[in-house]
Amino acid sequence: MEKLQPVNGNVAIKVFEPEEEKTKSGIIIPDSAKERPTEGTITALSADSSEEINVGDRVIFKEYSGTKITHQGEEYLLIQESEILAKIVEVDSI
Repeated sequence: MEKLQPVNGNVAIKVFEPEEEKTKSGIIIPDSAKERPTEGTITALSADSSEEINVGDRVIFKEYSGTKITHQGEEYLLIQESEILAKIVEVDSI
């Protein structure tokens, strides 16, 4: 079994792809007309990554960052750790 292991400060992210969008009249909006996804889940980290992020964290990253790759039939985005803007954290309501 193979595992994806990013190196040199990279992070592998499984991107949240938006569902197919249609207008009210039923016209499908093509991917080229949509905004690029900017949210995903970290699936792998390089050995030299910071302790602020971990595998499984939901993060927001820069819109045009990274390189899309396919590994074992799954699509991932490899980005530099510095391109992660925020981590989405669950909090209890007050």
